[in-house]
Amino acid sequence: MQDIFEVGVITQTHGLKGEVKVFPTTDDPKRFEEIDSVMLDTGREKIPMEIKKVRYQKNMVLLTFKGYEDINLIEKYKKCSLYVSRENAAPLSENEFYIADLIGMDVRLEDGTTLGALKNVITTAANDVYEISVEGKSDVLIPAISKCIKEVKPEERYMVVHLLPGMME
Repeated sequence: MQDIFEVGVITQTHGLKGEVKVFPTTDDPKRFEEIDSVMLDTGREKIPMEIKKVRYQKNMVLLTFKGYEDINLIEKYKKCSLYVSRENAAPLSENEFYIADLIGMDVRLEDGTTLGALKNVITTAANDVYEISVEGKSDVLIPAISKCIKEVKPEERYMVVHLLPGMME
């Protein structure tokens, strides 16, 4: 299971005072108001960054980090991802899971046979859809509803699904 979760990606700078535009990869962009710091992944290291200011502009989050209040200090971090630790991640309700914990998990049918591996989670307005990679066949899309998802065991890295008629065609 993952220890850190991506919450956003710096897309560009905004103004001259070190503010950056962040594309949120969390399902609740307002959560940036609740966290004090993030880890900035440069590709070589993860740098702890203390959040000084949070604003919003359309679908983007505008952040300013303490000690980086100048465009020249922050510009080199464009395209870098921002992460939070599991302890600082948004709390889950019952039957909710972090997407990062689901990706790569074995997907089994109710009779115990392996269907494939969870490749992607597609978020839709109605419900999430799990994209399952099936060896030698096209990917299978399974809605994340109780009728189809029978059991999820993130610690054991598997889930049990029920296929509705037509799902494998």
